[in-house]
Amino acid sequence: MIRVAAVGDVHLGPDVRGRIRPHLSGIGEHADVLLLAGDLTQHGTMDEIEVVATEFRDLGVPVVAVLGNHDYQCDMEEEITAVLRDAGMTVLEGSGIVLSLPGGRLGVAGSKGFGGGFPGRGGSEFGEPEMKAFVRHSRRLATAMGEALCGLDADYRVALTHYAPVADTLEGEPCEIYPFLGSYFLAEAADNAEADLLVHGHAHAGSECGKTPGGAPVRNVALPVLHRAYAVYCLGE
Repeated sequence: MIRVAAVGDVHLGPDVRGRIRPHLSGIGEHADVLLLAGDLTQHGTMDEIEVVATEFRDLGVPVVAVLGNHDYQCDMEEEITAVLRDAGMTVLEGSGIVLSLPGGRLGVAGSKGFGGGFPGRGGSEFGEPEMKAFVRHSRRLATAMGEALCGLDADYRVALTHYAPVADTLEGEPCEIYPFLGSYFLAEAADNAEADLLVHGHAHAGSECGKTPGGAPVRNVALPVLHRAYAVYCLGE
């Protein structure tokens, strides 16, 4: 059995320094890995990401992250990624990693993902160049994540994103903003790769549990949804 801890949307910065760290003490007793589902900062600034690095470094378990839309706000995503990697974390974007854990090999492929919506309430590659570019960008990110997931030689595979892959976990959010909260392309890619678990954030007013059309469990781990420092999900229980 592999114990996967996850949280997203912590939105850290100097004003909330130390908010998360005390709750991570002893995480290795409860989990084998920690996944961070984006929106680690408030506005994507360097002083904010330094706080993130301090809060999540040296936990005694591997930490794997994707960035969120807030982390892109200042167009410093490359610098933010470098700070997190220097702190010992793995940051994914259209890429994956296989971790050798006590319960087996865990493969994690990640992408921030993007919007576009879901069947019956989404966009399409039709019309103006801007709309086609929006949807193509979403599809491209999902495809890259799916290809990375398929390439992982692991006992269990997890898709880690910021944007939601299904509408199930958006329940509680206004329907009008669903296209800006996620895309079904992510679920399609994960199902094609036979993922065992999908983890995302972004939807602060959503709900925790859902599933893909293929039946894989989906978990919204945004901190405002969990109301706790992290949730733990067991694979191979």
